Amino acid sequence: MTCVWDEAFTHPAARRGRCDLEDASGNLRPLPVHRWVHGDRDDDLLIGTIAGWCTGPAVDLGCGPGRVVEALLQRGVPTLGVDGATTAVAMTRARGAAAITRDVFGDLPGEGRWSHALLLDGNIGIGGDPHRLVRRAARLLAAGGSLIVEVDTGSAGWERRATRIRTGSVVTEWFPWSTVGPDALPGLAERAGRRVHRTVTVGARMCAELAP
Repeated sequence: MTCVWDEAFTHPAARRGRCDLEDASGNLRPLPVHRWVHGDRDDDLLIGTIAGWCTGPAVDLGCGPGRVVEALLQRGVPTLGVDGATTAVAMTRARGAAAITRDVFGDLPGEGRWSHALLLDGNIGIGGDPHRLVRRAARLLAAGGSLIVEVDTGSAGWERRATRIRTGSVVTEWFPWSTVGPDALPGLAERAGRRVHRTVTVGARMCAELAP
């Protein structure tokens, strides 16, 4: 079965900026597909800070079309992209970056040897259980490695919900997703055996490094 996220990167409506995450109550949340592909000024500032945090190889979980992987490579950070959407992985590779099509909960290369694992652009929501996800990401890390996560500044706590992608008149099947607010960071870090080491806020976006 095609990954539901392929729809976000291939549908003509999504490419024109009309792509939403819809929950079971009918609420729509716009997905920034254009930014994921092309970036913007705030994206550059955020990635520049994250690159400065990275002292070794990084794995970008849910890399999408590879904008972050490419940008980190250009800043001298060896980075591998991982995504369940074949279209996203193909787009990342077209940028000259390394990426593989895998489930983040499945077997991944370099387990226990990465310096940093990234969960950006809402990817903390993968699977609908952020605590399970950060524990999984932490297992990818070498001793002393850190998680770099982006949270939703418009949310509080964390919430699991049934979600689907809507692009124009086309909708995907339902899948579990979650949102995580800044106030949930300490608990999230603790579940992964880490603490909130530092944060950065650019515009409406906030990332944190969870270090041992």
